[in-house]
Amino acid sequence: MYKRQVLYARLAVPSPVEVPAEKYSQFTKRNYIDDFVLAKLKSLRVEPSPLAGDAMFLRRAFLDGAGILPTPEEVEDFLNDKSLNKREKLIDYVLAKEESVDYWAYKWSDLMLVSSKKLGPVGMRSFYNWIRESVKENKPWNQFANEILTSSGSSRENGALNYFVLHKDPIDLTENVVQAFLGQRLTCARCHNHPLEKWTQKQYFQMANLFSRVGLKNGASPGDTIVFARSSGDINHPRLLKPLPPTPLDGEPMSLDSQEDRRAHFSKWLTSPKNSFFSRNLVNRVWGNYMGRGLTDPVDDVRATNPASNAELFDALVQDFSKDFNVKRLMKTIMMSTTYQLSSEPNASNQNDGKYYSHYILKRLPAESLLDAISQVSGMPTPFDGYPAGTRAMQLPDVLVKSEFLNAFGRPKRVICDAGERSSDPSIAQALHVINGDTLNRKLAAKDGVVGLFLKLGLSDSRMIEQVYLSAFSRNPTESEKQRAVELLKSSRLPKGTAELQLQARRQGVEDLLWALLTSKEFLFNQ
Repeated sequence: MYKRQVLYARLAVPSPVEVPAEKYSQFTKRNYIDDFVLAKLKSLRVEPSPLAGDAMFLRRAFLDGAGILPTPEEVEDFLNDKSLNKREKLIDYVLAKEESVDYWAYKWSDLMLVSSKKLGPVGMRSFYNWIRESVKENKPWNQFANEILTSSGSSRENGALNYFVLHKDPIDLTENVVQAFLGQRLTCARCHNHPLEKWTQKQYFQMANLFSRVGLKNGASPGDTIVFARSSGDINHPRLLKPLPPTPLDGEPMSLDSQEDRRAHFSKWLTSPKNSFFSRNLVNRVWGNYMGRGLTDPVDDVRATNPASNAELFDALVQDFSKDFNVKRLMKTIMMSTTYQLSSEPNASNQNDGKYYSHYILKRLPAESLLDAISQVSGMPTPFDGYPAGTRAMQLPDVLVKSEFLNAFGRPKRVICDAGERSSDPSIAQALHVINGDTLNRKLAAKDGVVGLFLKLGLSDSRMIEQVYLSAFSRNPTESEKQRAVELLKSSRLPKGTAELQLQARRQGVEDLLWALLTSKEFLFNQ
């Protein structure tokens, strides 16, 4: 980096082992994503994995697109579908589900830091409802950002305004806006020129001055705040001791005397199709959700000194997305690609590849999806204080809802705008929750759960085994798996005893089978 200009060089070292051409010919290109991925793999001499089977793809699409497992009925319908476009129909089906709305509303609530800790219950609910409605109508991302950043009025009536209630300090607002919508970490430039980026301290305070005239006052009812644009107010540069013309990063400055709403000037620059920062940030977040790793990693760090693993692909995705800022179209484009539909099983050539997408990257289910999946398979919803029975974890608008399970598995506190706030690291607490925790064991032992239903219906061992595999793994058991499960259930039976004791023993066997499935790697991971 020299005089605010960043230049980097990359060296590629292809594998010394040639990959036969026919290995690449099996990679059927479905859209432009595959063109760029295959070109990269060829240049590195990395062999891609084959396509995932239908069952694996079905479970993956539901978890990545809606945060839920398919029902046994949905599994059987898809596996029995013989149409050539069955995967495209499935993608459209998943993205149209209400659970997909819940899933993405939750993700954007993480990004926007929706929490009652600072907003209170009224503001939290108003902000969440606005985000969810925006997801439901597939609001273009530029419109989504513009409505947050330029609106005025009541935060109770317009939930987007709660973003300013969360960030009352212009400095805090500046850093979080830049992180959330541009994927840039600007904090270092507050005290000095950024050591890893081209942003200077002068640019920082020019940027911060765009938000120096956001006014807040109490509304007419509890929990309501009126947000408005003030006509005066500036932030001084700490060394120059004077305000600088409000200017977006690399954008056009405003006059200090202008009475135009400075937020509108910033938003116009931010959401312009010419502003690649804006589109790159969103594209990388969505790509990371589906592919397990952003084109730049971490997913919210798209600075120039953190180059993409496939720069040509990144540029193509950004150019395509910038045409209409249609988030759902971006999701479908990714899901339709062969790249997304590859198996997670590595081969000798790509077993060490973690960033060029030669195979699907295994990832542990996020806390909310895992808890909801356990609830779904066990037939026992998780109760949450203050919420109706049947509310799923992914439907919770507030992260302050008490849940030791969600906390243990990495639920973010929504305090800082940083993707690293959500943890996927394994821990002893997680192991205890899965192996000995009340969450799983109580659900399996519940009289009204799926085990009780199986026994009440008098299902055969074979049918019960098929159902639990369809529910937990979205596939039928293999012959060897079915045989081992049959032996487990047979071994749990008592040679003699009362009917009640016999039923208890049979129930224990089914519970043990379900416990084994729900604590397995195949269940805990999306693959």
